[in-house]
Amino acid sequence: MPAFNRHAMQPVPSLDEQARQDFVCSLRAHLSGRLMPGAYKVYEHRVEPSFRATNGRNPQDHDEVRKAMTLDPFYQFWSAMQRRSQELLWESVIDPTERQLPDLIETSKSLARSANQSGRGTLRLDPALPLPRYHAAVDIHLQPGGYHTEFTEDDVAAGVVYDKGINLYMGGALGAENNLMGDILLAYLRDKHPDFRPKKILDLGCAIGNSSVVWARAFPDAEVYGIDVAAPVLRYAHARAEALGVPVHFSQQNAEKTNFDEGAFDLVLSHIVLHETSKSALPRILGECHRVLQKGGLMLHLEIPRGKSIIEKFMHNWESYNNNETFSRFMTGIDLKAEALKGGFVDRDVLVDEFAPKLDVAQMNYAENFFWKILAARR
Repeated sequence: MPAFNRHAMQPVPSLDEQARQDFVCSLRAHLSGRLMPGAYKVYEHRVEPSFRATNGRNPQDHDEVRKAMTLDPFYQFWSAMQRRSQELLWESVIDPTERQLPDLIETSKSLARSANQSGRGTLRLDPALPLPRYHAAVDIHLQPGGYHTEFTEDDVAAGVVYDKGINLYMGGALGAENNLMGDILLAYLRDKHPDFRPKKILDLGCAIGNSSVVWARAFPDAEVYGIDVAAPVLRYAHARAEALGVPVHFSQQNAEKTNFDEGAFDLVLSHIVLHETSKSALPRILGECHRVLQKGGLMLHLEIPRGKSIIEKFMHNWESYNNNETFSRFMTGIDLKAEALKGGFVDRDVLVDEFAPKLDVAQMNYAENFFWKILAARR
């Protein structure tokens, strides 16, 4: 079982529930560590030669690879098992959440009251905020109800489920508090801008605030704000941060257009969020980053792996077709620098970089070569 900090906002699983979660984690590790590499061998030794014999050339892009690979029985088996493992993941986390949800809601209310009395972190919700279609059209990552659905009053279930779910999804690679993505961008900032000391930080699409907490701990004198469109995950994020003793200001807003003043922040971030949006939303989000950044401020976005070869691109795009990551297949081909320029940034101040996390092969779902993209820009 991967390490996980079970704070006050996480349910305690029964022995049977724990066993189910352990099984799901082991199954996914087996699929990633033992079966996934076989898909590459199938492509090299069976699918690509067959395509070449039929067409007189190799596949030119990941779409051609997909048409050929999805006919192969080995790939079909791995893909079906990968999909089922994702469904089992959520099922294993939902059961203890449902059983203890009333208590978790009361705990979140108690933590929120304490925060109000102490003047620490805050939470502002906007029931009138329209949900963008790219968020509500499907259950992202197959999480039932997505991040936004409320099943009861003052619901926090979406956040509870997501927190433990992504811990299982990556086999613990995200850290005991799902802190890896925040840690990556923080390390990048300290490496590239060692003297930069932000005073006001904005985390876009913060979800449960796992990365927001990383930044608040790293810069305790800074004000850290996290925004998301989904109320249940924000309630959970606020209670979670308070349970961990970290003040963060959460609000329900759309990153395409926020209510923050122009030049309000000196650091604006997101952690694998942009691929959850859309072609039309992406330049608007980057334009809003430009608007709320003060002169000299920094923008950092961590984004999903793209793969180097067409077979790697195809494998990474599995989630787009099978895990309700509808925009991710387009993100693997989008020129992030060009999108930043559309948002108002200047060419010389924009950089697209890469980061290769040190993961075990059993934690790499779709490729043994694993590189995250970083879009960095200065206002």
